[in-house]
Amino acid sequence: MARISHPVSPHATEAVVLLGQLIRKARIGRRMSVTDVTTRAGISRGLLRRIETGDTGCTIGVVFEVATLVGVTLFDVSQDAVAREVAVNREVLALLPKAIRNPRTRANDDF
Repeated sequence: MARISHPVSPHATEAVVLLGQLIRKARIGRRMSVTDVTTRAGISRGLLRRIETGDTGCTIGVVFEVATLVGVTLFDVSQDAVAREVAVNREVLALLPKAIRNPRTRANDDF
């Protein structure tokens, strides 16, 4: 299958390269071989090389999985941060019309 290239901003490119470098540094710091990571992630050596060099065409889910495997923290997951997000989401939900809110009761579809 031919790869379709899409324009990528310089900022996004820098971010992907930085994440790739962080993944490589963490993998080496944990003394994980390329084979260890590719086996655990279920990916090819070539894909890991592309991730570590900052190829913007890699699937974000695979990049995040590899980052997690090697110990790169992607997001702040402290309890304070989670509580703040829940509060913000509740405030946003309160502003939405009732018609688009998630239903609180489960439909009785047991026929």
